[in-house]
Amino acid sequence: MISIEEKQKILCKKYSMPYQATNLSLKVGVSKNLKNTKEPIHGLRLKEENGTSGWYFWSGEWSDDIDFFVPIHGYHLNDWSNQILSYLGLPEYARFIIDCDYEDVWVDETLLLS
Repeated sequence: MISIEEKQKILCKKYSMPYQATNLSLKVGVSKNLKNTKEPIHGLRLKEENGTSGWYFWSGEWSDDIDFFVPIHGYHLNDWSNQILSYLGLPEYARFIIDCDYEDVWVDETLLLS
C-alpha cells in the first residue's frame, strides 16, 4: 500500500512542482462547510509562519467573512476531508481545486504578493 507521503510526492511530480512536506502539528485554516459540502474543494498554501502551515481549505464559494475559516491542527484534517491529504506536499504559493473527476493544480503568482 502506498503511503500518503508517496502520494504527495507523485502528485508534485505530476505537476512538476517541488515536494514540500506539511508539518501537521501546525495549524491550517478550514471553512466551516468543508465537512458537509463535498465539492468543489479548494486549497491554497501561503508561507509557513507564526505556528501556521500556510494552508487554507474551503468548499464551494469563497467568502470574505471574518469567521469563514476556523483554525485546526493539521492532524485533524482527515476528520474534515480526507480528499485533501494527497495535496499537502505541494509547495508554498500552490493552489488546487478538485471536483468529482476534475483536478487542477497550479502556482498562483498573485499569492507571492500577499
